[in-house]
Amino acid sequence: MSAILLGSDSLIIYFCNVPLLNMRFSSLKECVYFLLTCLTPHRTKLTVIVFSFNATEKGDFIALDLGGSNFRILRVKVSHEKKQTVSLCLLQLFDHVAECLGDFMEKHKIKDKKLPVGFTFSFPCAHTKLDEAVLLTWTKRFKTSGVEGMDVVKLLNKAIKKRGDYEADIMAVVNDTVGTMMTCGFDDQRCEVGIIIGTGTNACYMEELRHIDLVEGDEGRMCINTEWGAFGDDGSLEDIRTEYDREIDRGSLNPGKQLFEKMVSGMYMGELVRLILVKMAKEGLLFEGRITPELLTRGKFETKHLSAIEKYAGLTKAKEILTRLGVEPSMDDCIAVQHVCAIVSFRSANLIAATLGGILNRLKDNKNVPRLRTTVGIDGSLYKMHPQYSRRLHKTVRRLVPECDVRFLLSESGSGKGAALVTAWAYRLADQTRQIAETLAEFRLTQEQLMEVKKRMLTEIQNGLSKNTQSTATVKMLPTYVRSTPDGTENGDFLALDLGGTNFRVLLVKIRSGKKRMVEMHNKIYAIPIEVMQGTGEELFDHIVTCISDFLDYMGMKKARLPLGFTFSFPCRQTSLDAGILVNWTKGFKATDCEGEDVVNLLREGIKRREFDLDVVAVVNDTVGTMMTCAYEEPTCEVGLIAGTGSNACYMEEMRNIETVEGNEGRMCVNMEWGAFGDNGCLDDIRTQYDTAVDDLSLNPGKQRYEKMCSGMYLGEIVRNILIDLTKRGFLFRGQISETLKTRGIFETKFLSQIESDRLALLQVRSILQHLGLDSTCDDSIIVKEVCGTVSRRAARICGAGMAAVVDKIRENRGLDHLDITVGVDGTLYKLHPHFSRIMHQTVRDLAPKCNVNFLLSEDGSGKGAALITAVGCRLREQEQKS
Repeated sequence: MSAILLGSDSLIIYFCNVPLLNMRFSSLKECVYFLLTCLTPHRTKLTVIVFSFNATEKGDFIALDLGGSNFRILRVKVSHEKKQTVSLCLLQLFDHVAECLGDFMEKHKIKDKKLPVGFTFSFPCAHTKLDEAVLLTWTKRFKTSGVEGMDVVKLLNKAIKKRGDYEADIMAVVNDTVGTMMTCGFDDQRCEVGIIIGTGTNACYMEELRHIDLVEGDEGRMCINTEWGAFGDDGSLEDIRTEYDREIDRGSLNPGKQLFEKMVSGMYMGELVRLILVKMAKEGLLFEGRITPELLTRGKFETKHLSAIEKYAGLTKAKEILTRLGVEPSMDDCIAVQHVCAIVSFRSANLIAATLGGILNRLKDNKNVPRLRTTVGIDGSLYKMHPQYSRRLHKTVRRLVPECDVRFLLSESGSGKGAALVTAWAYRLADQTRQIAETLAEFRLTQEQLMEVKKRMLTEIQNGLSKNTQSTATVKMLPTYVRSTPDGTENGDFLALDLGGTNFRVLLVKIRSGKKRMVEMHNKIYAIPIEVMQGTGEELFDHIVTCISDFLDYMGMKKARLPLGFTFSFPCRQTSLDAGILVNWTKGFKATDCEGEDVVNLLREGIKRREFDLDVVAVVNDTVGTMMTCAYEEPTCEVGLIAGTGSNACYMEEMRNIETVEGNEGRMCVNMEWGAFGDNGCLDDIRTQYDTAVDDLSLNPGKQRYEKMCSGMYLGEIVRNILIDLTKRGFLFRGQISETLKTRGIFETKFLSQIESDRLALLQVRSILQHLGLDSTCDDSIIVKEVCGTVSRRAARICGAGMAAVVDKIRENRGLDHLDITVGVDGTLYKLHPHFSRIMHQTVRDLAPKCNVNFLLSEDGSGKGAALITAVGCRLREQEQKS
């Protein structure tokens, strides 16, 4: 690993070994959150860096440390061995970071490697992600034009690319305070505060996430970069600022800004002393009133002079420094100057101690403990070089916060090592992100793959329509004997059953024709217990008939003999409008003695056993019912689509193309039963290991493969299997696979819809996961949301590819260059999922550009359609009887 650090006064090259990756932040055993926050008096800018060290970070890294008139480059090697070490090579940097980085890499013979780079940038920045830092304002007398408001990472990357002789991957930008805290944290796991007291000053500390309103989440902690140098910019320190502070501010590059820093940091303390000495000399209190040009020159009295004068033998040094300023100091002058220096440095230490005390009190209150024990990591030339500063600071802190036991730990290797460690974490995170992306990449189908799905669907449609191949076709293209949509003359009262999932509806539909044609509906929903779904056929139909009887009692129509339409949403081979042979169960149904039987006869036998009478006129698929419902309102509706628990479609096919039914004139609605698309292996190239796992454990392995990729019943199971895999690989739920996660069916479609809602904050997503029994962090929530989005997006797109095949088939049937058509749609996935419908619509537009497709939501479900088909059937039957 390598690093660049700005702040040293001379070229320093050294090697050292220190323990690596043994740090744990008390309650943050799993992860440490970093929030790089740039504070101004009136607003706070936040950036979240979320990470955890788990002793798996390894590799070769570079870190850059820019924060003063010089900067450092470090190469850090991280290895995952019993004795983990960090080896640092420091190189002073003067002018151009990219040039010096190149020289550094060349010197260490690593120019041919693309190493991860960590960048310690010790100026106020706004962060939106780990590898981005927009400079808000320069401090510490920096004033390079054209940089404020720019992303310093992009600027550095641009400079590196301009050179073109090496590559570097900048993965993390951190503040020097954060780097200092991290560096010290390796030596003391209690370290939760970082302070810089040098050319500039700043602090960071670990804040409880629940208190940070600008960031989602409520568990764990985040590191706040306070940017406390701007403390007082709002006027809150005016009562303690002196005329000398104001004069320094007026002459600075950034008047009115960083006022606290100008009162306490090493960049300004020497100048404060000089201004005081000038005034005292003018008033005749020093140097017998003599004022020399040197004494009047800014920058002639530096902070290092202040430190030298306050040493034990400081009077001798004071005489030497003052003599160089052209004055001839007496011993009294030297004593007075030493006293001035002490006052200025003491004030600095006291002010830093007071602000630090505020942070310590906050930590104590956050933890709700009577006594706080903590460690403060410190770096900075003023703290390290001044002979009295550290002692004064420690003493004042202990006096101001007596309830806190504070250990001050000097960062021996500066903040660069901390930046390198963050880079190591970022590198591991990037690798984790890459692995997750690779896992989900199989679900992200290309336009070419979707077009291929459309072509294969058209091939299977043709196989289902052809007499010679229909028996072996996966897409069965079952005739429904529905030859037309309602013409508006339908009239009467009808019963409808709508069976297609774990619930079913019984409806009374009153259809009125004429000028004020209308449909009035009454319905009641009944549950089908799992033991009935998977029991005997007789038990299932007895349960259905019992519910019908209950509904007639409820409506006060027990004695009525009403025509009944039966929406039966399972693959059936119809021989007439009122006869349907069940091909096979789907959607979790497994009732015995039903497959191969006429479901209308099974229903009629159940009615006879209950000893009441109903006229079963029509059996229809839910897709047909949906199409008819929408066609009653919109005559151009000639396609029906269900995107809910299951997935299926129907459309009006030309009779001449339906080779399994006699006749060539007109059209007939064909129930595609497209859920079985792919059962012959034609979709195996886009199926994933997770699709296979879901299929293998389903009630009908090897069947309904297309449906299992795009319907609500199975999407949650696909998500669950992905989450198990990611958890096994340590990316989720702390690597612990809970019993809940092992439970099939916990991810219902409604949870996917809720999790993917744009309006849902991460806390709410986590709340959903916890409600499901999954102990998740907000990081987990982000990954889960991405997984859900990827799986549901694929579902919408392959559903759209199937629909594009259908509408293009209709267009080609009619020999049109352009087709305007309406698709009637129903299903919970389509209705409730926040993105499914939009993604599906766009896919149809992309894959069938010659078709203008309007999607009309069936507000009344497919039950109304069954009643309309029944009404049509009754009308046609009456016409036949009259003729």
